[in-house]
Amino acid sequence: MGNALIFPDILLYLLDMVGVIACAIAGTLLAQHKGLDISGCVLVSMVNAIGGGTLRDMALDRHPLFWMTDLNYVIVITATSLILQMFFHLYHKIDNALKLFDAIGLAAFSVIGFKIALTQDMAPLIAIMMGVWTAIIGGLLRDIICNEIPLVLQREIYITASIAGSVTYLLLQRLGIDSGINEFIMLFVIFSIRMLALRFDWHLPSIRLVA
Repeated sequence: MGNALIFPDILLYLLDMVGVIACAIAGTLLAQHKGLDISGCVLVSMVNAIGGGTLRDMALDRHPLFWMTDLNYVIVITATSLILQMFFHLYHKIDNALKLFDAIGLAAFSVIGFKIALTQDMAPLIAIMMGVWTAIIGGLLRDIICNEIPLVLQREIYITASIAGSVTYLLLQRLGIDSGINEFIMLFVIFSIRMLALRFDWHLPSIRLVA
């Protein structure tokens, strides 16, 4: 009952859609910047938004793929990309909002991938990995298609935030915290770390041996 009240499936689904929209926006913006045509922009936004979840489902042998049974994903991504292409000249006005949605998407996708793996009775380490995959693989593929060095492989705080959220969930689970509350806390931890990293320009250090 607590889980149903605190974190109903519909809320997770809505957060998933927010993440999908954010990723579709990010993919379209980069594709437009690279001079891709209408269909190219839609394709890049599609890869960005559902690439991570697709790889996760393939790794976990979950069939059919989630976006094949729920066409809302394809419809929302396509509509978002087309609308943004029409108003691309207003990009500078939505930059801050994009960063906010990106952080929400990172948190939502991490929770979704992590929880799906747990429901498949995967080991905690695999569940953490699935959370990371769901959150960052789409962006990695987007950057590769657009001939960019993937942002998530640089010193940006993406993977670290996702892992921190998953570890927090596992620790609180051992303390007997309700799963619904725990999911909310995991979301908050990931979102907060990402936003703080943007606000204070946090980066992971490089590891170099001193000669």
